[in-house]
Amino acid sequence: MNNQKNTAQSLHENGVGFYEEIAIETGFFILKFDNETNDNQIFKREVSSNFIQFHFCIKGAASFSFNNGTYVLPIKENNSLLLYNPQKDLPLDLHVTPNTWVLSVLLPINKFHSFFSTEADYITFLNEENKDRKYYKDSPISPSMAIVLNQLMNYNLHPTIKPLYFKGKAYELLSLYFNRPADADIEQCPFLADEVNISKIKQAKQIIISRMAEPPTLQQLADEINLPINRLKEGFKQIYGDSVFSFLFDYKMEVARQLLATGSHNVNEVGLKVGYSTSSHFISAFKKKFGTTPKKFLMGLNV
Repeated sequence: MNNQKNTAQSLHENGVGFYEEIAIETGFFILKFDNETNDNQIFKREVSSNFIQFHFCIKGAASFSFNNGTYVLPIKENNSLLLYNPQKDLPLDLHVTPNTWVLSVLLPINKFHSFFSTEADYITFLNEENKDRKYYKDSPISPSMAIVLNQLMNYNLHPTIKPLYFKGKAYELLSLYFNRPADADIEQCPFLADEVNISKIKQAKQIIISRMAEPPTLQQLADEINLPINRLKEGFKQIYGDSVFSFLFDYKMEVARQLLATGSHNVNEVGLKVGYSTSSHFISAFKKKFGTTPKKFLMGLNV
């Protein structure tokens, strides 16, 4: 599985698209697709028949193409797809529309079966009668799952902690996916049990991203989404794992890094695009985030 071929279009003039693949354990992967561009992106990856696939569309819309495009399976915002076909390989051919986030989990069916070996009848397609049949299921993303998915898409962690964090969250996500009783969406924090408030927090994130060069103050942001400022701060931290402006700083620096990598903009232009009126302030911020200056970063790319 480590030899799987994968390709993705990742840089655009009008925006930035990211792809990241994280190995949780041997053969157990999380794939992250973040298309903040104005263009469609296509991602392809080989996946063998012994893998079960979980796909979550956090925002926007995407589609999976099979049999050289003869069959297309869409996935919409706040929905998930489970795909498994023991009779045939299901390679990924994912078409991601602009402003879309998709997160996928891939793992071998034998490993997945071991999670539920004593309760195979609870997971319908794992029982003896169905174990060799193909299986497809689409279902909505619950608020509790949405929180974990956003934490996986947006994190601010020391590199040494990242593998452990992602492993824990991957297991948590699968647990929530199969735990669907009536009260499964009730969070420990009562504030986040309210889907309306979760939607407002997501709206706040989109606002600061869209206006990253001139972001509103916290109070202005709270007023715009019609949420008390303390609930904005509490909810944003809970969902995205960081404060509003710490999240924005990391996002701006990642956008700056990708824009520099395109070679289409100089340091001053990139600084202005992400909201720094002087190049010295931008250089200082970039060095704080990445430990090097934009100029040295570009020199490293050229090498």
